[in-house]
Parts: sequence; C-alpha cells; structure tokens
Amino acid sequence: MYVFFTAVLGFVALVWIAEFVILARGVPTLPSIGKIAPAADTDCPSISILFAARDEAEKLPGALATMLALDYPRHSVIAVDDRSKDATGAILEKAAREDARLKLVRVDSLPAGWLGKPHALQQAFEHSSGEWLVFTDADVHFAPDVLRRAVALANAKKWDHMTLMCNAKMFTFGERLAMTFFGMAFMIGTRPWEASNARAAGYSGVGAFQLIRRSAYEKLGTHRRLAMEVVDDMKLGKLAKEAGVRSGAGKAGDLVSVHWHAGIGNIVRGVTKNFFAATGYKLWLAAGQVAGVLMLCVLPVAALPFVHGWGLVFAGIATALPIIATAGVAWELKTPLAYALTFPIGALIFAWMLARSTIITLWRGGIVWRGTFYRLEELKRGVV
Repeated sequence: MYVFFTAVLGFVALVWIAEFVILARGVPTLPSIGKIAPAADTDCPSISILFAARDEAEKLPGALATMLALDYPRHSVIAVDDRSKDATGAILEKAAREDARLKLVRVDSLPAGWLGKPHALQQAFEHSSGEWLVFTDADVHFAPDVLRRAVALANAKKWDHMTLMCNAKMFTFGERLAMTFFGMAFMIGTRPWEASNARAAGYSGVGAFQLIRRSAYEKLGTHRRLAMEVVDDMKLGKLAKEAGVRSGAGKAGDLVSVHWHAGIGNIVRGVTKNFFAATGYKLWLAAGQVAGVLMLCVLPVAALPFVHGWGLVFAGIATALPIIATAGVAWELKTPLAYALTFPIGALIFAWMLARSTIITLWRGGIVWRGTFYRLEELKRGVV
C-alpha cells in the first residue's frame, strides 16, 4: 500500500513539474497594457462599450462614471437595462440626459431561447456603431487611458479580438484566499497565452474586458451564437478562435478593476450558475475536476507528516511548486505573498464550489440567474 501511495505522489509531483514549466514559459509572454504607450488620436478607431445591467444600482454609478470619463476621442457607451427592479433604469436615464455618448436600451421581456445577459448584449450590439466593441460588466472600473493602450496593443499584435485580465479588488481574508487560488486555477485551466497561437487549443475571454473588431464579431456570429451559454465571456473567446479571428490575451493590472463579490459566502453563491456550466453540464467531468483538485492540491500537503523517503520527496515537490505558482498570482493581484501558503484551503473551497454548483443545478433542474429560472435541458442544448 505504501508503494502505491508513493507512486500516486510521484505522479502528482510529475504533473506539477509539467504544469510549473508550462506556467513559467507561458505567463511571462502575456503582454501588459500598462507598458504600452497610449495610441494617438489618429490611431484611435471608434469604439462602443457594451454592457448589460440588471439591478446594479449599488455598483453601477461608480463604474459608469469611469466609462464616461475615458480619455478617448471617439467612444460611446451602450447600456442595456435588463428588466431591472431597482434604481438601475433611473440612474442610466439621468446619465444619458447628461452625456450624449451614453445610449440607454431597455429590455422589458426576455424572448424564448435566450439567457438574459447574452440577449442584453446582443441588443447593445444592435444599437451600437463603433468599429470596435468592448464587452464589459456594469460594475467594472476603467482607468482613463485604458482604451488608448488596449487599441495600441491590439494594433501592435495585429489582434482582432483581445481580452484583458483585470485587477480583482479584495477586501476580506476570505476574498483574498479564494481569489488567489482561483487566479492560479484560471491560468492552469485556460492557458490564456495560447489564445494567440492558432495551433494551440487554448482560448480566453474575461467578462470585465473584451475588445473585438466589429467585423470579427459579426464573423463569429455575434451573441446569437451564445444565446443560452452561461459562460458567455469565455465562449466568446472560443468562437473567435474557431472562426479564425486573430485573438490574444493580456494583462490590464489596475487599468481595469472590479470587486467581484463581497465576502467568501457571496463568492461561493455567485459561482453556483457558472462552475457546472463550465463543464458543459457533464457530471463525469465535474466529478473528475473535483477529484483532480483534491488530489493535486490537498493530498500532497496532507501526506507530508506521514511519508518518508521518496514519498516525502514527491510530496515536498507537489507542495512547493504550487506555493511558488500561487505566490506569482498573489504578486500579480497585489495580495500579500503569504496567501500562497493558503492554496490547499483555497483548493478545498474551489472543490466545494464546483461540487455545490453541480449538486444545486441538478437538484433544481436548472439555474437561477438574476431572478430568472432556466431549465437544464435548454442550457445543455445551448452549450457552445
């Protein structure tokens, strides 16, 4: 039994060595727009910023103010009030009266065959006119020069679609713990640097910021292709790559920021609709991912006090490498590096979030998103 257990730890250590090499080679290739000189006025095409808002009265005003304060010669903002029951509509109405660059679109009912957010973004697109589009969320904050820098990077790389990983604002211990591990898991799971490699499988799409040329967006089929896709941001990146659109990913740092969820409890509840959806609603895949996270990130640490010889060596490798990788994520997120030591706890939380999302979705027979219930059968048919 001990020999078998040692062999398992050896396999885990080998996996971590491979992943560490992949991360060490891939992450440094992600360009940072903070290091790119802002584009001059003559190099700035017209841009429409598109977002959907439903009951966002608390976070919307601050985010919207940054979108309208952008230092960019030709940009407009298309905001869709998607059946809000709070003051979201009134906030957008007032802002639209005060700034002609803001166009307000109202959605009073949701057509069959659509999720609320993809439908709202489709409506935003149909009311836009920019040569380029930026898809974002109603709670995302932009630095004044982010569009100039983003356009400059896209032009330099000759990308027609570009997503940016943003700064996640965190205020509590639980938020930092969960988001630090989530950041590492995102890098390992999506390999965003592969988005620009036509021969690689990786693609990327972050909901906070996706810049895409209008013609490229039309080529991939617009959000009509994502009508029932919960993970619409990532799948936009997938469609772009499948359509042959030149795609890429970069880092925004503080130039794009968002406070995703307040507190660990809200983070766990907030991903209920997402995590099982990300597996394509495949129970076997969700179970495999839970088992994989536990085996790779929890087992080696738990084994350290009980093993010796090669078992101890393997467990040590499989503990040290994810600590180093998580420290890199913590550094990028401007979180104390000590949070790298919490990665096994983060892994347990991550595994629970995936298991919880799977169980609740199956038990309900669907998901509840912003007060609307969507049946699992429809969701499965809409997976991209």
